[in-house]
Amino acid sequence: MSRVGKKPVIIPEGVKVAIFPDHLEFESSKGKVISPIYPGIKARLDGSKLIFERENDSRQVRAFHGLCRTLANNAIVGLTQGFVKQLEISGVGYRARVDKNILELSLGYARPVQYQIPEGIEITVEKQTLITVRGIDKQKVGQVAQKIRSFRPPDPYTLKGIRYVGERLIRKERRAGVGGA
Repeated sequence: MSRVGKKPVIIPEGVKVAIFPDHLEFESSKGKVISPIYPGIKARLDGSKLIFERENDSRQVRAFHGLCRTLANNAIVGLTQGFVKQLEISGVGYRARVDKNILELSLGYARPVQYQIPEGIEITVEKQTLITVRGIDKQKVGQVAQKIRSFRPPDPYTLKGIRYVGERLIRKERRAGVGGA
């Protein structure tokens, strides 16, 4: 039995769960999240606990067992607490600002990079060099943060660019064959 899959998911007050044959719908005051149920997995509600069971012990179904439980748990955590990713910008003249539904990044290019903020995601800029991405869907928050980071990933030689807060970067030595110093 899967260690992750056999643990029940506790459903807090204020979160409604609807079970369908191929997906689960979670709803609270913050919004609505849909979590898939893969073939061979059954979900049932036991009071305030959501329990996942598998039909057989094939390798694929065992893998889906833990995955379904984790996706459902992430949906509940998103609806109760939400997910946050923070990015920091380092570099002279590099800055960010939010104007209505557009994130504008000055990253040393000829023109500022403009990013349309997707629905369900909230982006705030506390300082000009600190971007916070918030939302109820863990996958969407991570995807948006990675897209913003991809506009100017950290350079391994100067460490300028956009990186996650707390991301550990290793600075490389000067490139061989570069003239000057």
